[in-house]
Amino acid sequence: MGLISSDKSPKPLTWLLNYSRKYSLWMFQWGLACCAIEMGAALAGPRYDVMRLGVIPLPASPRQADLVVISGTVTDKMAPSIKRLYEQMPEPKYVISMGSCANCGGPYWDSYSVTKGVDQIIPVDIYVPGCPPRPEALLEAVVLLQQRIKNEDMGARWRGEGTKLLASEPANSDAAAGKPVPEPPPAALPSGDGGETVVVG
Repeated sequence: MGLISSDKSPKPLTWLLNYSRKYSLWMFQWGLACCAIEMGAALAGPRYDVMRLGVIPLPASPRQADLVVISGTVTDKMAPSIKRLYEQMPEPKYVISMGSCANCGGPYWDSYSVTKGVDQIIPVDIYVPGCPPRPEALLEAVVLLQQRIKNEDMGARWRGEGTKLLASEPANSDAAAGKPVPEPPPAALPSGDGGETVVVG
């Protein structure tokens, strides 16, 4: 890892490491309420085979996982356990917030005991909206996370600079010619670790 942390990693090596991490995500499920049933359908059901995407859904502990899916209502009493779970995960680690309750408190946002979103406790990479979201939405979130991992600069992460994208040549012919390119509609919100937070739509 010395080459990566010193920012002298050759592009083919960076591509290979990111490609390997993209298709070997160990997912830890943290099902807290009804969204966990939809998560179980996406992970264990025969119709939605998440292993074909390179996600291993059943690690024994958070110390082996690099992805956690928080699904369901997060209460204030559960918040320290979620924080401890996140801190036990090795770097690089990613978080998917699944369902309205995990995103912002959902229909229970006005309750005295409900945390107004898991992002108040740990940084979230991808939000999956819905009450409850369909299993396809979780699979789309996994695919978006894999695209993010593929373009991630591991050197910046190892140096503690947060999540940054790799500098690449413009793929658009208009951008290569120097012509202005229309910007896509905004679909990202800033996250706490310096990266982007993606909302599955």
